Amino acid sequence: MNKKRLSLRARIILNMVLLVLVASVLIAAVTIYQYREEAKDYHRERLERKEKAIKQSIDFVIRETTYPVTTENVPLIFKDEIFDIDAIHNLQINLYDLDGQLLKSSKRTIQRDTTDTCLNPEILNTLSNTLEHRYVVKNVEAGQTFQSSYTYITDEKFKTLAILNLPYLENDDFLNKELKEFLLRLALAYVVLILVAIIFAYFISKFITKSLRTISDKMNETRLEKRNKKIQIESTSAEIEALVNAYNSMIDELEASAVVLATNEREQAWREMAKQVAHEIKNPLTPMRLTVQSFQRKFNPEDENIHQKVNEYSNTLIQQIDIMSSIASAFSNFAKMPAQKSENLNVVHIVKLALDIFNESYIEFYSEEEEIIAKFDRTQLIRVVTNLVKNGIQAIPNDAENPKIEVRVLSENDNVSITIEDNGLGIEEETKSKIFEPKFTTKTSGMGLGLAMVKNIVETYNGSITFTSQLGKGTIFTVTFPKNPSNSANAVVS
Repeated sequence: MNKKRLSLRARIILNMVLLVLVASVLIAAVTIYQYREEAKDYHRERLERKEKAIKQSIDFVIRETTYPVTTENVPLIFKDEIFDIDAIHNLQINLYDLDGQLLKSSKRTIQRDTTDTCLNPEILNTLSNTLEHRYVVKNVEAGQTFQSSYTYITDEKFKTLAILNLPYLENDDFLNKELKEFLLRLALAYVVLILVAIIFAYFISKFITKSLRTISDKMNETRLEKRNKKIQIESTSAEIEALVNAYNSMIDELEASAVVLATNEREQAWREMAKQVAHEIKNPLTPMRLTVQSFQRKFNPEDENIHQKVNEYSNTLIQQIDIMSSIASAFSNFAKMPAQKSENLNVVHIVKLALDIFNESYIEFYSEEEEIIAKFDRTQLIRVVTNLVKNGIQAIPNDAENPKIEVRVLSENDNVSITIEDNGLGIEEETKSKIFEPKFTTKTSGMGLGLAMVKNIVETYNGSITFTSQLGKGTIFTVTFPKNPSNSANAVVS
């Protein structure tokens, strides 16, 4: 389960339950640890009490005995009395001489028979070298824990007679039973506490999320184009109230901004419309002007081809006038206008015709074939070529030594490619991604719609336009579009 995806209500409930569970586990762990420590203290103190009481009984027997009080007589002194002391204190008693040899034992059952006939030298050394002359060893046998205490017994003159050994069985059955009962009651209490926590968290989260849901619904309904209602919430926390006040203030500012924005958008729309119309009309005016200038410069009444040239110039002017007419009658935005039509064209001839309007002598044209037929709009293709060539001319500095623009038409399987290469200034890296954006331009004049318009025209015919550029060396634009797959069914326009 991904907690980040849970709702606020679910997270509050989950955190409350986890808090109770963690608390219950910690308390159970502390309880078990405390019971074990208390059990250790209990057995240690009980053994000490038993040992003290048994030593008092032994001292009494020594004082009352008629035998000489020596180590050798210890089995005689405690011949019967050791069993009485065992019966009184319910604890096995073993007596060893100072060399660790067993003198007397009150062992009764096999279960409690932990007696060694000879003590380990380590026990003797530790017993004699400790300040208290007492040594306790803990052993585990058959799953049961035994403590064996070793201490000296003395006569009335505090002369050491023997070593007293008390094997003590740590019986934790009663304590374990109490511990299990306590943990069971604790578990029941925490189950009830978890249920209470879930119910409490449910109502708390419902109270919190109700206000947040109201705010969320209002935010989802917020729209710039309509009048939005403010949030009215009663009996809420200070944090929610601050959030509501911030939202209501935002609504007031949004309404004021919406009025200003609507006004600005209308004004901007009209300005953009005017700019685009002016740009679209200016595009055909430029080739018309160049055509007239070329006609004035090259006009020769004695030329035998004068009538053919006049027809070509006239056709060019008529084409540009038709473009302006379509712009004026059908313009809505540059992306949809002028209306496009498809006709089978000799692309080589149309590109040559588009280049005739330019006076620059450094414009060169190349084509591998005399005729490449493709389906395109005649006027739109002229606009594409003239825009790209004009951009190339503007990219070449006026003081350039060897200006050059090369226009190539290539046939590539089912596609036609037109490349326009210049040796101008090139395009900077930071502007390459914006070159086809409307209204983007690096020139001091113009509205930046030319390349955007070219891109839109080419893409309308399922084509593409790309470019490569090196700063200071020049730029190559490549226009690619599919041919007409059924060109034999239509007349060729030339």
